Amino acid sequence: MSGHVDPATVLGLMAGTLTTVSFVPQVVKIWKSKHAGDVSGMMFAIFSGGVVLWLSYGIMLRAWPIIVANAITLVLSVSVLVLKWKWRSRPSQDPL
Repeated sequence: MSGHVDPATVLGLMAGTLTTVSFVPQVVKIWKSKHAGDVSGMMFAIFSGGVVLWLSYGIMLRAWPIIVANAITLVLSVSVLVLKWKWRSRPSQDPL
C-alpha cells in the first residue's frame, strides 16, 4: 500500500460532499417548519431520478466517491419528497 491518494478521487469526494451537504438545509427547514408548499415536488422527483442514474453509474464503475455521494443525496432528496407529501397543503376545514 503506497499511501498515494488519487487527485481525481479527492476531487470527487470534495464535489460529492458539497453537492450532498447542500440538501441538508432544505431538509432541516422543511422538518422544522412542517411546511413544504413552496418546494417543487416535480423538480425533486426528476432530480431523484437523475441521482438514481448517477448512483447506478457509480456502481457500474465501482467509483466509491460517486456511490457514496449519490446514495446520501438520494436519501436526502427522497426525504424532501416524503416530507412534502406528509405536510402537503390541505384545504382548511374551517369555513372562517
